[in-house]
Amino acid sequence: MVTGIVIPANDKHLLEQREFAGLDDYREVVDGWIEAVDVPDLGVTIYVNEEGRVRQLPFNSRASFLWWYHVPAVRNKAVLVGDAVIVGLPGRNGESTDVPDAVRELLLTPTAYRVEVRTTDDLKWHGNQATYPDYWEAVVWAMVTLERWKLAEDVRVLPVTPDEPPA
Repeated sequence: MVTGIVIPANDKHLLEQREFAGLDDYREVVDGWIEAVDVPDLGVTIYVNEEGRVRQLPFNSRASFLWWYHVPAVRNKAVLVGDAVIVGLPGRNGESTDVPDAVRELLLTPTAYRVEVRTTDDLKWHGNQATYPDYWEAVVWAMVTLERWKLAEDVRVLPVTPDEPPA
């Protein structure tokens, strides 16, 4: 059994931690053949429906923004659609592994986050007083900032520390 997280395409539905026995369990969640999308920075693989775009499955904003944030090369090039499953990167024998504890906590534990930006003319990181109630919303705003603010060179998402006042 592998511990993973289901990310529903409908962002009104909560993420769900689940145990997976094998490929059939992944296929059941994504409703078809699976395609693996690795996110090495997080140590995870996201499984989505291989024919999701052809079948016009709904855009999965949480899975897509997570992928775009951690794999800059795919920004503005691809989207993830339909329900998705996150598990750990494959082990030595090619089998999925448990989603890392740090990722499970990041995605499932409500914590306030902030976004910092580095601009083309300044190597220092800058932020404002805005905070976001969870990692998902912070990642979305990080990507929106990077897309819309032409001087933004890079963004990062950080947890709000206990001594920081909320916005």
